[in-house]
Amino acid sequence: MLRTFVRRPWRTGTVVPSSSGLARLMVEDMGLADAETVVELGAGTGVFTRLIAEHVKPGALVLSFEIDPSLASQLEGRIPGVRIVNDSAENLTSHLGACGRSTADAILSGLPWANFARELQERLLRAVVAGLRPGGRFATFAYVPAAHFPPGRRFRSLLKASFPRVSTTRIVFRNFPPAFVYRCQK
Repeated sequence: MLRTFVRRPWRTGTVVPSSSGLARLMVEDMGLADAETVVELGAGTGVFTRLIAEHVKPGALVLSFEIDPSLASQLEGRIPGVRIVNDSAENLTSHLGACGRSTADAILSGLPWANFARELQERLLRAVVAGLRPGGRFATFAYVPAAHFPPGRRFRSLLKASFPRVSTTRIVFRNFPPAFVYRCQK
């Protein structure tokens, strides 16, 4: 992960994988046990991916996007029931369609939103909204320090403009850096 961060820090976001506490908070209240289709954006080292796989019902489709080829190949075939997609999350609706699905019940994101330019934030968020069924749930996390800088504040505004319901969870202080989860419903 350190090598990936050094090569592309704007894509990776941190040198340390997310904590198990943050991962548990991400999957909590996402309705994964009843979901037919779940999408993960930014699988990284698979911390969230493994927990998602544990919470979905047998036969659910789980697509996990990772744009970095090295990280994607490390995850490929290692988590039963999860299809690793080495592509941009901007293309999630195409990949859903290729699997015979039009939308997902839940989308969970580990993407470093505050690292992205406004245009990329907007394109990715449009893909999320288009790929989520009505009533579907979206969760993503933000690092506490980054959430208060202009890109983090801009992302929060984009969430509120894109979803009728946006809430935040408690802060996970045992994560480095401390983080919280945005929960959104379409």
